[in-house]
Amino acid sequence: MVMSSERHSIDTQRCHRHTLTLHAAHGFASIPERPNDLVIVFNPVAGRRRAHLLWRVLDVLVANGVRLELAETCRAGHAEALALEAVKRGEPMVVAAGGDGTIAEVANGLMGSSARLGVIPLGTANVLAHELGLPFSPKAVAAALAFGRTTTLWPGIASSAEGDRLFVQMLGVGFDAHVVKHVSFSMKKVFGKGAYVLRSMAELTRYGYPPIRVRLDEVETQAASVIVSKGRLYGGRFRLAADARPGEPGFSVILFDRGGPWSAMMYGAALPFNFLGHAPGVRHVRANRIDFIGNEPLPAQTDGDPAGCGVLRVTNAPAPIQVVMG
Repeated sequence: MVMSSERHSIDTQRCHRHTLTLHAAHGFASIPERPNDLVIVFNPVAGRRRAHLLWRVLDVLVANGVRLELAETCRAGHAEALALEAVKRGEPMVVAAGGDGTIAEVANGLMGSSARLGVIPLGTANVLAHELGLPFSPKAVAAALAFGRTTTLWPGIASSAEGDRLFVQMLGVGFDAHVVKHVSFSMKKVFGKGAYVLRSMAELTRYGYPPIRVRLDEVETQAASVIVSKGRLYGGRFRLAADARPGEPGFSVILFDRGGPWSAMMYGAALPFNFLGHAPGVRHVRANRIDFIGNEPLPAQTDGDPAGCGVLRVTNAPAPIQVVMG
């Protein structure tokens, strides 16, 4: 294909930007004064294991005359900056090519604009893509991006002393966040989703399981671990929150009352059988605001990425975004 000369040139230590288009008789050309049909923000770290799928999607798009810009990220937060830059230029669609963390960063850059969010799922778990029924095959992904039919997604905002962090699928505080914090990229590269299982087993007796005090709207309670979810799924295709409504404000809050290694092991064993949401000691509460009150600094994760310690509250994003689907 025409793009083969660039296909092997990804350098994860540097940032690259390519503007590509196709004319019937003239090949590729750059037309900087004309808006792109879409901008693709690619995380070469998150998507390294499945980068070949990205190139197959681009082949289909370019072969059908879609003008696009490909921008690679080179640091944490860069995807958000690239998306915001595209919005300021008036681009109609920004596509996140990577995992759930990359999608959340791009979504953050689109907040307050009319730009649509496209997704090329290249991550380890791709929870949001499974949640919304987004396509995975290159031709289907390309067709979805070309036609642009959308569904509504209302993200959440996790606030801490360090600032605000948008999430599109879920936030975890407690044991699952502790595990995410200790899963290295090299482990994910070798074992994929199995890295989380291996790390969980290693951390069962290392985590202290302190009680977590929360206020759900006006009601105070406590639990050993807390997951605040926008969607039904967790960790991939596993069902957790049947009452979740991704396109509406509000959250499904899952409270794990039982702490300790044996309970954590039980919850982990229930996950692949889709029993976690119904396991003993698991509560489900709908809430629009979640406050973490009087706790020691606890590890947090948003969309499968570490989110530091000390989340103070979770609230609805100020507005929804439109996600392109198949």
